[in-house]
Amino acid sequence: ERYKKKLIEEKVITPEEIKGMEDRIVGILNESYEKSSTYKEGNPDWLGQNWTKMSGHQRTATEMSTAITEDVAKKIGIALTALPEGFTVHRNLKKILEKKKQSIEEGDGIDWGTGEALAFGSLLLEGYHVRLSGQDTERGTFSHRHAVIHEQKDVTAQHRPQYRPLCHIPGATGEFHVSNSNLSELAVLGFEYGYSTEHPNALVIWEAQFGDFANGAQVVFDQFISSAESKWLRSSGLVCLLPHGYESGGPEHSSARMERFLQCCNDNPDELTLNHLEQLQDINWQILNCTTPANFFHALRRQ
Repeated sequence: ERYKKKLIEEKVITPEEIKGMEDRIVGILNESYEKSSTYKEGNPDWLGQNWTKMSGHQRTATEMSTAITEDVAKKIGIALTALPEGFTVHRNLKKILEKKKQSIEEGDGIDWGTGEALAFGSLLLEGYHVRLSGQDTERGTFSHRHAVIHEQKDVTAQHRPQYRPLCHIPGATGEFHVSNSNLSELAVLGFEYGYSTEHPNALVIWEAQFGDFANGAQVVFDQFISSAESKWLRSSGLVCLLPHGYESGGPEHSSARMERFLQCCNDNPDELTLNHLEQLQDINWQILNCTTPANFFHALRRQ
């Protein structure tokens, strides 16, 4: 009231203009109050059409197989291990690619990086986009991924040619994007979370180079990823990879602190869900400790 009186005295605004402002604001508040008495929970407008085909917790989804045929695996394997003519690869990586090719052809000895690549490649063949970001994700935390291969002829060149095998699978209609991001975990995870809310049919992944790197992005986990569905009816299919090891790697390199994420799982002691599909849909997020490359492969495809 004092501010209003001062503005009028200084002839900045007239009493009639102030009355118009007040009537407009009070009108908006009254209209919203009337609407609130008949409010029914539903999909908010900002979700748009992107999520309409997704089965929420209101109805049970149909269980689908996450397996692929041997022919599909071998097709992906050829693309993963074939290099352009004249492309010079690092001698150590050449051995890794040869071993990868052999493991896929024989169906034995498939490692973590290969299991992940087969999951990505099979999704790309089915038309799904795969997006991966994080620190050193192109190479992989434990030098296990090699999603981007660098020309070795001229190591002093400022811009050496690169080759991304997953972008060259014959017949794949999905797009593969992988990028090394800086150490601003909060910003990068926040961006990828936002991307995932708009793209339910893409596999969107953020990888903490080591699990403890997620510390810098903890507010995104707490305020958004773990709780957005119940808070704001926001859906997301984001995947977070938290690689960890216990080999005395030093601070920030030893543990993914899974207990922290388990504490953020919804857990209602009054509800018992026996159907595993209903359990997967009811829970706010899934915490997986994959023990074999096969676990990892099927988990990524299921997501």
